[in-house]
Amino acid sequence: MRKAVIERVTGETKIRLGLNLDGTGRFDNHSGVRFLDHMLDLVARHGAFDLIVRAHGDLDVDQHHTVEDLGIALGEAVDKALADRKGINRAGYFVMPMDETLAVAAIDLGGRPHTVVDTKVTVRMVGDLQAELVHDFFEGFAMGARANVHLKVMYGRSNHHKVEACFKAFARALRVACAKDKRMAKMLPSTKGLL
Repeated sequence: MRKAVIERVTGETKIRLGLNLDGTGRFDNHSGVRFLDHMLDLVARHGAFDLIVRAHGDLDVDQHHTVEDLGIALGEAVDKALADRKGINRAGYFVMPMDETLAVAAIDLGGRPHTVVDTKVTVRMVGDLQAELVHDFFEGFAMGARANVHLKVMYGRSNHHKVEACFKAFARALRVACAKDKRMAKMLPSTKGLL
């Protein structure tokens, strides 16, 4: 099975993250930010990954370090679990409706980090999460996973739904990108010969 455990310890955060890419959608996530826990739960469920997070950060200062470092740790776990990346689809996309909201995600696990995020969120906080940090989470993931991550809310009214649709679309796109293709079992999905 494609599994990884990442321990990320900095002067601002202490994170232990366990990931099984071939899981069943089980989750047990505790970051100190309840809305972020809910989003991580959605990543596990919609990605069919098993995800366990224990994070302790300097939330008395700000949420930034915890949210960004969790994105990095999740990305590093995906990178480690995929090992040489042979036989994977490499890229995936998903269009996610969430009631009145529609979000699109596209991911390429091609080895080059880049992030474009457009949530169209119009408030400072969504639940107890600083809304601007959604971008930092996905940017951290892209760096850790060495991936392109593109997320765009096409339209919507509820800011909660906008963020939730992004995380669900991300999880579904990542699920496709990480999936094995039997026809490519021993091949690297790159003409360059590396990812």
